[in-house]
Amino acid sequence: MSDHSHTTEGHEHGEHAGLDKAKIWKVAGILTIITAIEFALALWAIPIMHLPQHYGNYMYIVLTLVKAFYIVAYFMHLKYEKLGLQLALTVSFVFIGYFIVLMLIEGGFLNIHMMNH
Repeated sequence: MSDHSHTTEGHEHGEHAGLDKAKIWKVAGILTIITAIEFALALWAIPIMHLPQHYGNYMYIVLTLVKAFYIVAYFMHLKYEKLGLQLALTVSFVFIGYFIVLMLIEGGFLNIHMMNH
């Protein structure tokens, strides 16, 4: 019988080599800062009228998309995938964001139109 012993030499995951504890903490810190900004918008800027609600909605969307990028890129390891997969997912992600913006615009128009009739 042949020897099927497996060693870890030569089988290291090079695609995960850049994701160490320091980078994980850095990304977690960025996500925490973005979340704190979202809370500040929701609990302070919008209720006190420092920022109109519709601008706040767009800021929420942008901040949420940035958070989604960091989560997908680092914690789901997309940053370490091949370029073709990155582009396919990124293009889909851009279209989803585009459709969200279109639905907000259309919903605002319908709201105004229905209020007038």
